[in-house]
Amino acid sequence: MYNGFMDTQTLKLQGRDITEDDIRFIQSLITTHSDWHRSRLSQELCTLWNWTNASGQMKDMACRSLLGKLHERGHIHLPEPRHQGPAYRARRIPEVSCDTTAIHCALSDLQPLQVSLVRTGPDWDLFRSLLVQYHYLGFERPVGESLRYLIRDQHGRLVALVLFGSAAWKLATRDTFVGWSPEQRQNRLQWVTNNTRFLIPPWVHVPHLASHVLGLVLRRLCADWIIRYGHPIVLLETFVGAAYRGTCYKAANWTYLGMTQGR
Repeated sequence: MYNGFMDTQTLKLQGRDITEDDIRFIQSLITTHSDWHRSRLSQELCTLWNWTNASGQMKDMACRSLLGKLHERGHIHLPEPRHQGPAYRARRIPEVSCDTTAIHCALSDLQPLQVSLVRTGPDWDLFRSLLVQYHYLGFERPVGESLRYLIRDQHGRLVALVLFGSAAWKLATRDTFVGWSPEQRQNRLQWVTNNTRFLIPPWVHVPHLASHVLGLVLRRLCADWIIRYGHPIVLLETFVGAAYRGTCYKAANWTYLGMTQGR
């Protein structure tokens, strides 16, 4: 097994300091419990580390991501995954049909819009299916704390969906804008969330809808986050591909901070 720590004695992954002793402990768990799959390993490790969010929920997805990064860098050797990669995940996501009748009208004709928080069940299947079918980035299950919303018009027709997930760990333009030191960023990053997906379905053509939806969702986001995770959200971020103009974010009064390094 490759050590890879080189001159440093700790790694920073998923907001945790991982020492050489931690690496040895994780590998001993894997060796001792060879029958454990990756999900079981992350759950047990969360319990042993008491790794929970502010509301007491285990940070299982964050732990899985941490284990995956350690595995990729050669620090540990995880058991083979039970299921393989994106192709398998895509097969697991059911293709859900919905009304795709073209909507061409004024925003006022859709109001009041109905915002629903998506958890499980048919709405969760619909949410994932629409991202797979119509979003250029597809769908990946978010790591860490996240909330997702479906937006329907007054007639019950779906007109948008929005997903918020974990903020970028390091982002020079954001951290400079906020004025964070590395220690402050580490302690306060949970108060930031990333709008990782925003979709207006291709059959919906309504001027000003996108910026209106952003404002509508953001007015309730902090309260929903407190109920779900026990702490507020005070800052939002998003990334707009260079091929896009981000017009709806500008119209919703988001502040442009600059270009990232592309990673």
